[in-house]
Amino acid sequence: MAWNEPGKDKEKDQDPWKNNDKKKDQGPPDLDVVFQKLADLFGKKRSGGNGNGNNSGGTKFVIIAVFAVLAIVWFVSGWYTVKESDRGVVLRFGAYHSQVDPGLHWNPKFVDRVIPINIEAFRTMPTTGFMLTEDENIVQVAMEVQYRIIAPEKYLFSVTNADNSLLQALDSALRFVVGHSTMDDALTTGREVVRQETWEMLDKIITPYDLGIEVVDVNLQQTRPPDQVKDAFDDAIAAQEDEQRFVREAEAYEREKEPIARGQVKRIEQQAQAYKEGIILKAQGEVARFNKLLPEYKASPEVTRQRIYLETMESVFNNSSKVLIDNKAGGNLTFLPLDKLMNKGVNSSSEVKGVSEIETRSKADEKADLNERSSSSDRLSRSSRSTGRNY
Repeated sequence: MAWNEPGKDKEKDQDPWKNNDKKKDQGPPDLDVVFQKLADLFGKKRSGGNGNGNNSGGTKFVIIAVFAVLAIVWFVSGWYTVKESDRGVVLRFGAYHSQVDPGLHWNPKFVDRVIPINIEAFRTMPTTGFMLTEDENIVQVAMEVQYRIIAPEKYLFSVTNADNSLLQALDSALRFVVGHSTMDDALTTGREVVRQETWEMLDKIITPYDLGIEVVDVNLQQTRPPDQVKDAFDDAIAAQEDEQRFVREAEAYEREKEPIARGQVKRIEQQAQAYKEGIILKAQGEVARFNKLLPEYKASPEVTRQRIYLETMESVFNNSSKVLIDNKAGGNLTFLPLDKLMNKGVNSSSEVKGVSEIETRSKADEKADLNERSSSSDRLSRSSRSTGRNY
């Protein structure tokens, strides 16, 4: 049933607007009527008056008041604050308009929209996956890229999703670099090379897209073989680490021994130089002594010759053992070991041993020794007599 179905009874007309005038207008009420109703609710309708003039004046006042309140609310709601670490991207009717700096700003509500973008925070994006190397092996690689936003408007509008574009570029660059590396390089010594080349390749890929992003660092978190062959590769890596450790230990040993050898060489050189200088000085001294002796020899040759002979014999006897012989003795030769007695304090143990050996010697050996010594004593006596005649 319609809400305003015509009938015979006027009171039964179901008009929600209560607009039961004589003309029976079935359309919606005018705005004046609506504001008139609002004025009645707020008590703005003049009492006892049913005139149209008074009703229109109240309606205008209500309209102005409502618009004034709405304008104040709209103006107050337009104030906003941008943080120190952010930059505000202003969109006017959905299109990029401008960029605002940190601080307090105002924009027309429902006309402009501000999107704050943090340009100081460092963001992280990881990627991982199984990749094929140049030597047709499979490795599992995990890498992480750190970046920050340097151009908020480009970050928002250059591509549909800048973060997703960066992730796709990182995965593409990493697969390209790993695909041109061997498995051993990717797992051991070439990790830093893979990281550097991936960073360079990533910069080349994202530059044409102008994402408004700056790559700060690229970290290669792990590179490992599949779980099925992990134990064998762990053993190979451990062997390579042991090799490097042994090389470093050998280098340390070399650095330790080399200075000692150089010091010994230097000491030997200095000793040789000192010996050389000593021999030269000794020879020079001998020459000087001979030059001083030559005039004396020319003045008295016989006396000088005898003095030189005596000095020479003195030096010879000082460095040789001495035996005292009694020419008046009988067949047995008695001698006194003066050299052993003089060296008793220095070599007493060897002297006691020599004496004990002489006492325990057999008689046959003593007779042979005595015969030998008697012959040697005869030669010494003849030489001493000839020496005395020369004196």
